[in-house]
Amino acid sequence: MSLKDKIEETYQSAQKELVQIASPEALEEFRIKYLGKKGVISGYYKELAQLGAEDRRNLGALLNQVRDELTKSHDEKLFSFKRAQQEATLLKESIDVTLTGRKFGAGRLHPVTQVMREIIDVFCHLGFWVEEGPEVETDFFNFEALNFPPDHPARDMQDTLYFSKDLLLRTHTSPVQIRVMKRLKPPVRIIAPGAVYRHDSDISHSPMFHQVEGLLVDERVTFAELKGVVIHFAKEIFGPKTPVRFRPSFFPFVEPGAEMDIGCVFCKSKGCRVCKETGWLEILGAGMVHPAVFEAVGYDPEKYVGFAFGLGVERIAMLKYGIDDIRMFFENDIRFLRQF
Repeated sequence: MSLKDKIEETYQSAQKELVQIASPEALEEFRIKYLGKKGVISGYYKELAQLGAEDRRNLGALLNQVRDELTKSHDEKLFSFKRAQQEATLLKESIDVTLTGRKFGAGRLHPVTQVMREIIDVFCHLGFWVEEGPEVETDFFNFEALNFPPDHPARDMQDTLYFSKDLLLRTHTSPVQIRVMKRLKPPVRIIAPGAVYRHDSDISHSPMFHQVEGLLVDERVTFAELKGVVIHFAKEIFGPKTPVRFRPSFFPFVEPGAEMDIGCVFCKSKGCRVCKETGWLEILGAGMVHPAVFEAVGYDPEKYVGFAFGLGVERIAMLKYGIDDIRMFFENDIRFLRQF
């Protein structure tokens, strides 16, 4: 068989074989067989070298045409495979715009944050302004300036989280009051909200919790004004018909001192396990600022008088929402948080 006949027969058989190819892998085998460096077409080019000039020229043109045709057919087949693969991918990844969209729940404030903002709002309407301070405090601001004696139980390692002898995590936000009084002259009317820390953890205590403390200092301030402020607060938070009472109590930084109770929100003052059958629940401590505190910040205790109060935000939230375990605020159970 002449070289011309072999070239034409190869072309015909290659075209028939190309029609039967059904995968990219088989197409690659076809390319290697016919168009590769060691393929059939390359072999024919080697045979051309053994022919005369006239035959080499004529058959060379025919072989070039066959090679170009097979290359074109191969490329078209390869493009069709790639297009089919792309269409299949697009179909698989397509989005049905007629489907109902997924609903995502809106975020909301943590219940402690909600109650904190309510408390701040009540006092701001009474003319108090918000002050903040560092959560890592010195012994002077946290204890000494607040008239805590060196042997006071609150200084003990069992209650206070110390970094060193003089550096600790604040146990209340009262240090903010000291910092403000050392910075400003009376009149002063502030609240100090923020996180505080104590070495305590159970159903009603947390190592980290939040307080709002208030301070009012001026030349003429009475205990009656203190009662008016905190009673107004209680009725704003728990309702206008909330019963309240005051009991004498001791705090190193006030004299006289008192605790304010409200009627038990769980039993409506009838007596239950939560209120220990008394019908009352304590919500805050308060009193007239001790003269020793004024002396520590450079105020004249003969000229200025003031009152201070402090309350736990988590405790107010527990009473407001009927929650009996403070740990629920910090467990981040979405089922609990969604209720607020």
